[in-house]
Amino acid sequence: MNTSGRPDQMNTLLEVLNKCKDRSMDIAFEYTPQGLTAGKDGKKVYQPSDLRILKTYRFEGMSNPDDSSILYIIEANDGTKGYVIDSYGAYSNHDDQAGYDNFIRQIEVEDRDEQLLFSL
Repeated sequence: MNTSGRPDQMNTLLEVLNKCKDRSMDIAFEYTPQGLTAGKDGKKVYQPSDLRILKTYRFEGMSNPDDSSILYIIEANDGTKGYVIDSYGAYSNHDDQAGYDNFIRQIEVEDRDEQLLFSL
């Protein structure tokens, strides 16, 4: 449920992930020291120059710091669309946080408007 008071604004991680699934943008990218891999097989490895960040969402847990995370909606140059999620700071889910941060910083950021990103 959207409690932001704005009907066009999603405010939970689950809401955004469900919207991504509805729009076939639900492939989970995973960070490795070699690059981002896409999907369960992880055979294709993408470099920052292969990717664009379409939208960034930040979620802050009201009572639990473990709920604080960043969701990047990503599109690869081959048309693959999906997301990568990271928890904030000490709660990061990456073994090589510095490498992950550096990798993400190198990706071009488009930051599309939500209405454009999720429009038909």
